[in-house]
Amino acid sequence: MSNWTTKNIPDLTGKRVVITGATSGLGEAAARALTQKGAKVVFGVRNTEKGDAVAQRIRDAVPGAGVDVRHLDLADLASVETFAEGVLRDYDRLDVLLNNAGVMVPPFGKTKDGFELQMGTNHFGTFALTGRLMPLLTTTPDARVVVTSSVAHKQGNPDLEDLDWSRRSYNRWQAYGDSKLANLLFAFELDRRCGARGPTVIAAHPGWTATDLQRHSGVASFLNHILAMPVEKGVLSQLRAATDPQLASGDYIGPAGFGDMRGYPDHAKASSRAHDHQLAARLWAISETRTGVRFPVADEAFADSAEAPVAERR
Repeated sequence: MSNWTTKNIPDLTGKRVVITGATSGLGEAAARALTQKGAKVVFGVRNTEKGDAVAQRIRDAVPGAGVDVRHLDLADLASVETFAEGVLRDYDRLDVLLNNAGVMVPPFGKTKDGFELQMGTNHFGTFALTGRLMPLLTTTPDARVVVTSSVAHKQGNPDLEDLDWSRRSYNRWQAYGDSKLANLLFAFELDRRCGARGPTVIAAHPGWTATDLQRHSGVASFLNHILAMPVEKGVLSQLRAATDPQLASGDYIGPAGFGDMRGYPDHAKASSRAHDHQLAARLWAISETRTGVRFPVADEAFADSAEAPVAERR
């Protein structure tokens, strides 16, 4: 479908959506668009004061909008667990998990659990949150998981023996690309493991969109004024991934224009490394070990579907 916009989002009345990182940029824009279509949205945010301010702006713009603001820090596995426990306790369905939050090229740092900050936040935090919310995702009909990557995944080449950069000189751009490749490896592997039993899993990237994410890079911030799309257009890839009923599990959506950086959302091409099954399986095993989170229903479906005809899987 060419020139896909928010007009193509179907009615979402009765749907429940969790969005991470909804205090600005893509997350805020996605929340606004989804509530306009009737969805009830749960914010998972580090700064709940900012989250409350965004929620009020949305309520002012969308009378009757249902927005629930909760604390979530993807760089802290205990916070991920607490957030997920609250969602599982308070809601009986989860139609969309929109994994939007992340960090981009900050100075070297570590999460509360000792992971390199970008891999720890962008991948391990997303992996752990998705796994902990699987009980609701697997019992909600037609549920969907969206994992946000980046064109920077094409430079990704993670050293699985040194994901925390303990032995290497830190390169923050390489670390960012590694984390964004990890997002795609996770999304594609989750799709394979879930098969027809699990939620639909779709990856997306926003191309070059002007957001606060680039604040740690002077060059990127400067080029925002020249090359970047406005947030309202950049968010379309995530929104299409979250709502388009014509998409299939395992799809990857991004801007279809110049250099995959601009334009309306359509099917995007991931790097060959993103489709490396062995690399994905190794990263999955490491992620389970490091986060302590397992996807039992995914493991069962993966085992059961190993000899199933491809046509029977999503």
